[in-house]
Amino acid sequence: MKCRKKPVVVEAIQYTDDNLLEVLKFCDGGKKTIFDYYLYIVTLEGNMRVSKGDYIIKGVHGEFYPCAKSIFEETYEVLEC
Repeated sequence: MKCRKKPVVVEAIQYTDDNLLEVLKFCDGGKKTIFDYYLYIVTLEGNMRVSKGDYIIKGVHGEFYPCAKSIFEETYEVLEC
């Protein structure tokens, strides 16, 4: 059997080091983040480190997870800014 992943629209923001406040606002006002020299986000799999250039994706159920820039650009199409 061959299957195709259903198209799902998600929200995302790229972490650039210059937009920490915007990232914190995106992640439920910072409730889903930990900043201890590095930026971490609270995910369903535990706390995950976000590196400069990574995207933070808000899933369809409000969960957050990081995604490397290269994978994000291969997987997602930007619909609007």
